[in-house]
Amino acid sequence: MDRDNPVIYGLEFQARALSAQNAETDIVRFLVGTQSLKFASNQIHLLELNDETNTLKTQVYHHDVGEVWSLQASPTDPDKFITSYNTMDNQGLCVMRGALWKLPELGEYTNEVESMEKVSDIDTTIHGADLRTIVYHPTESIRAVAVVDNHFVLWNLEGPSPQPSTIGTLTSKSQPRFTTGKWNPHNGCNQFVTLNDNNVRGWDLRTPSKEAWTIIPAHCQIVRDLDFNVNKQYILSTCGDDGYMKFWDIRSPAEPIMARMEHSHWVWNIKVNKFHDQLVLTSSSDSRVILCSIPSVSSEPFGPISHDDDNSLNQSINGTKLEDGVIGKYEEHEDSVYAVEWSSADPWTFASLSYDGRLVINKVPRKYKYKILL
Repeated sequence: MDRDNPVIYGLEFQARALSAQNAETDIVRFLVGTQSLKFASNQIHLLELNDETNTLKTQVYHHDVGEVWSLQASPTDPDKFITSYNTMDNQGLCVMRGALWKLPELGEYTNEVESMEKVSDIDTTIHGADLRTIVYHPTESIRAVAVVDNHFVLWNLEGPSPQPSTIGTLTSKSQPRFTTGKWNPHNGCNQFVTLNDNNVRGWDLRTPSKEAWTIIPAHCQIVRDLDFNVNKQYILSTCGDDGYMKFWDIRSPAEPIMARMEHSHWVWNIKVNKFHDQLVLTSSSDSRVILCSIPSVSSEPFGPISHDDDNSLNQSINGTKLEDGVIGKYEEHEDSVYAVEWSSADPWTFASLSYDGRLVINKVPRKYKYKILL
């Protein structure tokens, strides 16, 4: 079977929450959360790719507390993850909640929908009603930041009742609200970066009363997502409703170091490959996923270092040096693609999820893989 063919999986309900099982480094696994308006019908799907047969094994779990708006797997424990979900309170009003979950020990994959353990609630309601996401620390599973209204709140997840510690607040006459946020993986992970409207703000969690740096404005329309290059300090990527992906050096954020428009509609997600950081994925409301190679802003802008004796071999295999540009367009989706994720176990495998509940797993084309490796 051709291992480069896409693997397509259809969910019963709409969905927009996707995460690689980050702590799993041997098996390609992804987690998906559904968004059924019938709160009790929502599910978490665990999907495992068999790389030899290019087929999926799946296990489904009840998430009957509400519709999943964001999901992130633990960086250290493959069985744990956090969801931010919409549910109904005692007064019959829709409210956003957060919770830490643990999957049961997985023996055999079954056709039954199984239960999972809610380890603890992460109650952010005291900080506001509009919980957007809860994001794990890049390397520690006991810390996470919740983005809610105009606050970002650092939580200690140890024990049966998580507790907030550091709280940062964006104050303005226009009453802004954050839309999402991510950790900066560099400099001891002391920075958290937020988005609001078309602005990007970096905050030092040790002194959260004022922004450490800002990009105002980063895009001419709403910024939807951001991602850091874990292999190259200071390099930040963003995407937004203007259709652009942009790359920034946060030390001099007046202008992007690169801007490219590859989509025809809003760009919802951008992900930089952690192993080969010239590879960048974007997903959009134009129903497409686009894979770009951007070596000029990567940690290896001139390609891998090789010995002189190997140059002729490398040139014969590589042909020409891989330049900045699109190397893959994926059009298996028929609805807005809200999420895309690289596998934590295989640097060449990625998954994308569209709102109609279609999950697609693809691989980097082999001809570009060889160009990058050799």
